[in-house]
Amino acid sequence: MKWIYLVAGALLFLKILVLPDPTVVAPMPNIVEAVVADSGVPNAVSGIIFRNRLYDTIFEVVVFTIAIMGAKYLLADEVPNAPFYRFTDEPSIVLARLGATIAALVSIELAIRGHLSPGGGFAAGVAGGTAIGLVAITAPSSEWIQALYERWRAAALEKVSVLVFIVLAALTLVGFELPQGEVGSLLSGGILPLLNVLVALKVALGSWAAILLFIRYRGLL
Repeated sequence: MKWIYLVAGALLFLKILVLPDPTVVAPMPNIVEAVVADSGVPNAVSGIIFRNRLYDTIFEVVVFTIAIMGAKYLLADEVPNAPFYRFTDEPSIVLARLGATIAALVSIELAIRGHLSPGGGFAAGVAGGTAIGLVAITAPSSEWIQALYERWRAAALEKVSVLVFIVLAALTLVGFELPQGEVGSLLSGGILPLLNVLVALKVALGSWAAILLFIRYRGLL
């Protein structure tokens, strides 16, 4: 049988060399302009994520949620770690909290204006999770950061943000759309800005949950 494979491979190689490429050369449409016109937002990446490939984005959010649940499930049988490793020197604490403030402001900016400029919900969520992590490693105790998590009802808010995102995304997929507004304005893009904010909330709060798990069971991030 080997000689059959060799002959087939040789014929395929000759076909590539001898026969012309059947691909018809035609002018390619400007994909970016088409996405911007279709989504109504200047940030074509947000238009693709939350419109052209929204079906994929829904499952990306679901996969992230399952990952957080999986971390909680895998660590549930472990004994909580007694020592809590954190920054204790004053300069490191000041710098970490300054960085947390900057990261939180960047997160808000990316979530609100992610459809107008580079950024978006996932980048905003990562920035928010970074801010929470920097606060966590300067916290006076693990109980303090846990109490803060419970006070803001972060677990419930995370679940609500996921459910609302899935519902709004499903409505978008079946054809329901809000008015796009004026391209380039803050209230433009229809439902895209709201999806951005919901993803940012989900990623930031999910990161907070993961941080708490590793602090509780490992003593550090």
